[in-house]
Amino acid sequence: MRVVGQRFGARMAKAVAEHGPLCVGIDPHPGLLASWGLSQDAAGLERFALTCVEAFGGHVALVKPQAAFFEAHGSRGVAVLERVVADLRDSGTLVLVDAKRGDIGSTMAAYAAAYLTEGSPLAGDAVTASPYLGFGSLDPALEAAAASGRGIFVLALTSNPEGASVQRAVGPDGRSVAQSVVDAAARANAGLEPLGDVGLVVGATVGEHRLDLSDLHGYVLAPGFGAQGATVADLRALFGADLRGVLPTTSRDVLRHGPEAAKLRSAAAAVRRSLEM
Repeated sequence: MRVVGQRFGARMAKAVAEHGPLCVGIDPHPGLLASWGLSQDAAGLERFALTCVEAFGGHVALVKPQAAFFEAHGSRGVAVLERVVADLRDSGTLVLVDAKRGDIGSTMAAYAAAYLTEGSPLAGDAVTASPYLGFGSLDPALEAAAASGRGIFVLALTSNPEGASVQRAVGPDGRSVAQSVVDAAARANAGLEPLGDVGLVVGATVGEHRLDLSDLHGYVLAPGFGAQGATVADLRALFGADLRGVLPTTSRDVLRHGPEAAKLRSAAAAVRRSLEM
């Protein structure tokens, strides 16, 4: 079992060097459970999730269980999520819990305790968070992450149409709201090597809307690669030719190859190779 000693950014750099930059999601939504021939209950969820752990643990840089699909099954589903986090971390694989938490004051502090504090069964290596109550509302999470050596991936620019009215709105200083999130993350990462612990979520299918990521000095999670339409060429057009710090994320493109763990692992390896082209 890994003991948290290094900062998340340093551990992420090591994982990418060993396994490439791919992030694979564990998204046990009802359609995938059905296609795998599994029951639509906590038992089916557990079989699905633990097969993914067997397939990806020790073979990819980052695994991202989507918390909502576990929470949908109540306390038994959350217990499965806790086991997924523990088993992946035991395998040496970094875990990003995709919970997208965001609130203020003591409530945000409680979320931070749940997902970023050593000893909590829900604490992986990082968590996704929403800054749209103001980036400063995430301070309890940033402090908890720094204290425990964990990371945060903050929503910046997502590909859903509804997000544009908020994220692309321009403030009095001429910056978009999304760019202000980028700049706040860059300040949090300043001086950290090789990259900082505050990453961003930027959809790989956001199109022509560009963000200035030159000062971020952190990782960018790029969902939308593969089944949702983004290609390696799209990634390079959006983020630059070398893709340093970009973590392309795939879920359905790999998970559709289940339920055999070996086939899932092979599918993930094929996606990883495509990123090297």
